[in-house]
Amino acid sequence: AAPLLQPFQLGELRLPNRVVMAPLTRGRAGRERIPNAVMAEYYTQRSSAGLIVSEATTISPQANGWLESPGIYTDAMEAGWRGVTTAVHAAGGRIFLQLWHMGRASHSDFHDGSLPVSASAVRIDGDGIHTPLGKKPYETPRALEAWEIAAVVADYRRATAPGRRA
Repeated sequence: AAPLLQPFQLGELRLPNRVVMAPLTRGRAGRERIPNAVMAEYYTQRSSAGLIVSEATTISPQANGWLESPGIYTDAMEAGWRGVTTAVHAAGGRIFLQLWHMGRASHSDFHDGSLPVSASAVRIDGDGIHTPLGKKPYETPRALEAWEIAAVVADYRRATAPGRRA
């Protein structure tokens, strides 16, 4: 068999082949950002890949910045992802969740008028962003204060700890 189709050991995870499905942002989680049956079907259809890397999934409300992308910061979101992963596993697949914070690529329309945050107050030079209120120019984000960084790190930590949502 071609090396691509041969098994591969990834740490403790045995992959049946070396095919990895790269993450693709789908925007199918709805306004509530809860993974759903359409997403479960999409990933299950691809479960023969050695490994699936999910679409980017936001770690907190502050991390949002893409229309209808999924989140992982509420119990309902976690339950939605559990439905997706259960379906993928039942079909013999393996799936990793890609965690996401949009940072300066977000917009105040996603944050009740508050500016998006970033490492520095530097605006993206580009066409703009699709927001819940239509396409708008990128904004200059608010630079995180040093003391705020720990909260973002904690959001990532919580996103990896089942049953420990804020």
